[in-house]
Amino acid sequence: MTPSASPSGPATSTRRPNVLVFFTDQQRWDTTGLHGNPLGLTPVLDRLAAEGVSVDRSFTCQPVCAPSRASLQTGQYPTTTGVFRNGLPLPRDTPSLARSFRDAGYATGYIGKWHLAGDHTSGPVPEEDRAGYDHWLAANLLEFTSDAYETTLYDGSGAPHRFGGYRADALGTAAIDFIDRDRDRDRPFFLFLSFLEPHHQNSRDDYPAPTGYRDRYATPWVPSDLAALGGGNWAEHLPGYYGMVRRLDEVLGRVVSALERRGELDETVILFTSDHGCHFKTRNDEYKRSVHDASLRVPTVLRGPGLWGGVRLPELVSHVDLPPTLLRAAGVPVPPEMQGRSLLPLLHGGHGGDGGHDGHNGHGGDRDDAEWPQEVLFQISESEVGRGLRTDRWKYAATAPGADAWNDPRAERYQDAYLYDLHSDPDELINLVADPAYENVLEELRRRLVRRIVDSGEPRPTVTAHEPAPKAVSEDTV
Repeated sequence: MTPSASPSGPATSTRRPNVLVFFTDQQRWDTTGLHGNPLGLTPVLDRLAAEGVSVDRSFTCQPVCAPSRASLQTGQYPTTTGVFRNGLPLPRDTPSLARSFRDAGYATGYIGKWHLAGDHTSGPVPEEDRAGYDHWLAANLLEFTSDAYETTLYDGSGAPHRFGGYRADALGTAAIDFIDRDRDRDRPFFLFLSFLEPHHQNSRDDYPAPTGYRDRYATPWVPSDLAALGGGNWAEHLPGYYGMVRRLDEVLGRVVSALERRGELDETVILFTSDHGCHFKTRNDEYKRSVHDASLRVPTVLRGPGLWGGVRLPELVSHVDLPPTLLRAAGVPVPPEMQGRSLLPLLHGGHGGDGGHDGHNGHGGDRDDAEWPQEVLFQISESEVGRGLRTDRWKYAATAPGADAWNDPRAERYQDAYLYDLHSDPDELINLVADPAYENVLEELRRRLVRRIVDSGEPRPTVTAHEPAPKAVSEDTV
């Protein structure tokens, strides 16, 4: 890819832009050069950011696959969609990106990992479970229908298509075929390209990079949180993980080149983001599902019409904000059910209002004069039932004692569980939740959390102070 956009962007077209989502799986924000990784893993993404917009502080709504994917398809929080954990299907009548773009005349396509058809299938996805996409080449659980060099995807008729070569390359080739296919040049496309990389290969708990790529990073740069925590399995898996990230960037370069060759690069809105991060078993016994930035924070870059200038956006941004941003950038109406807000006003001198959609719950209202929220709300499931806020300075979360983290989507009562001062402790190593010196901070954060929970559409819960676990009574004291 060669840079082609001027600081103010290329001349505008009267046709609506194409929209391409390049979606990775389990990719930390600090794998990218634009966030300080020194290994040169993402030169193409870094160039897109230099021409477009880097959402520097971008966070998933929930750090696990299906809930975060549901949010990206709908602009809604996981508990609003009903997909609050893995294994649950996206409701078939939910307003979605694909339906909005299709209704606006777009050719819509989905390629890769879906993970929103529930547990009834790992492979073919019934048409009614595809959220409105027309062109289809995907698997519900790509981790179980593929390996690094063996990939099976299913078309709209449910027929399998088997690909040789590295898995990310196969998906990239399928995307280029979609871009290059004969179509009305006056009809734009919306393509959602969803990878498994750099997620681990479930069948053997490994990070299978392309042949030779693991060796390139045999002595890897280690993020400071992993180095400080110790434990986990990052020492074993970072080389492969980085190799997977490097190959993803090369695939991104191929896709961008295909758009450039067709003369459509500057007429295409590109979003690069990931569903969640990865803490390499340093925070719990797997890779995500924790309140820490290693799980929540992801790289997010936008480029295209209305998204130029090499902007480093400082605001705290949630995944629910990305779907309305894509729709607004394409001039497509945002469904009132979407709970996020477009980023475009932030780039054009506004506060983040979206002219007719409420900033939190999508129930309507004038928010042109509303300030951008000073925190993002996140939800936790599967490991514990939790709700939390990420502000500029604080990471705060409350959990529900005794709740069933697999079956309970929410709770009536939460209690303080985590408090980190991100200014003095960016790696979230010291949990201050039981320190009485921070009671005033906790009191304010509790109020803000309750307000954001209600704004997200959930019933008002009770959030109480941390209660230490009772001390064990020994026989000597009885």
